[in-house]
Formats: sequence, structure tokens, C-alpha cells
Amino acid sequence: MYRVPFKYSNQDPNPYFVHVPTYHFVRQPVYSTFLNDAYPNDFLQSLKGRNRLNLKDYGPEPFVVNINEASKQNKTYRTALWTGNHLQVTLMSLKIGEDIGLEIHPHLDQFFRIEQGQGMIKMGKRKDYLNVVRRISDDTAIMIPAGTWHNIINTGNIPLRLYSIYAPPQHPHGTVHVTKSDAMEAE
Repeated sequence: MYRVPFKYSNQDPNPYFVHVPTYHFVRQPVYSTFLNDAYPNDFLQSLKGRNRLNLKDYGPEPFVVNINEASKQNKTYRTALWTGNHLQVTLMSLKIGEDIGLEIHPHLDQFFRIEQGQGMIKMGKRKDYLNVVRRISDDTAIMIPAGTWHNIINTGNIPLRLYSIYAPPQHPHGTVHVTKSDAMEAE
């Protein structure tokens, strides 16, 4: 019971009491209908209550994921999350001061989305003239048409977490590059 005096200005000064329901703010377990024998251990409940994903290539089967959480969970330079016949989603994590490296994809378009951290994107039609330079941070989306030179640099003080979408796929199914040097060796 709570004492609530003078709820309205024209009321008499006699206090009255109201019953206000109270709630226990305890996180309830989340039960999902899509966890079945086909995906026995792919989703695990973490101590913080977030869903943790086994980071591997789930393509080309239909797949649904919280891409923000998966991106933030990724600690490798590059991990293919889903590879189909016409599209690929990779998760990336750039260490402080690290960059992707100046690159161009002549026959595919690319999409980046920044989920954590801050950095800089440089793009241009010529390798020696990158005329598009922008600061990037959480929730920034970057579209790179085929034939455009580009580089992403982590300028922040935490790892830059992002995901990339290639159309068509750029890396083999199941690609995992733990470090940038692993990626350079593979190419």
C-alpha cells in the first residue's frame, strides 16, 4: 500500500491509499521453438542472458541470427557466418590500429556494417586517389560498388567489430582467419 495524497487539486486534503502492484524484475528463461534436433548445440545461453552463437558457416541452409550479437561475439579477423550460392556474410574484428588493407573487388559489390568501435573508411576509383573518406562508428553502413578501392582502419581504442556482405561470395565456405596474417597467407 502506498500513501498518495492530493491526487487531484480539487480533492479534499484527506489522504487515501491505493494498491500498486509490484513486480520482481528477474530475467525469465527464454525458450525458443526453433531449437530442435537439427540445431542441438548451436545456441547456448550465456551468463549475461545473451544468446551465444557457435560461430561457423551455416550456409547454404536457411538461417536466422542476431547479427549485432554475433558481430560483437566474434574475436577473429574474419569468420564466414553464412555462404550461399549468390551471397556471403562474414564477421570481422579489427584490433586497435589495424586495417583491412587497401583492396578492390572488380566483380562483386560489398556491404559493411559497423557494430562496435570507431574507425575510418577510405574509398575511390583509383588506388592512388581515395576521394571518399568518412569517420565510421556503431550502426554505420557502407556500400562499396564493384571496382572501388577501399580500406577500413580502426582508429578507436577498442576492437572494431563489423560484418560484411559479399555478392557473390568472396571466400570459400567455412573460412576462418584468426589473424590478418592468416588472411594474407590464404590469399
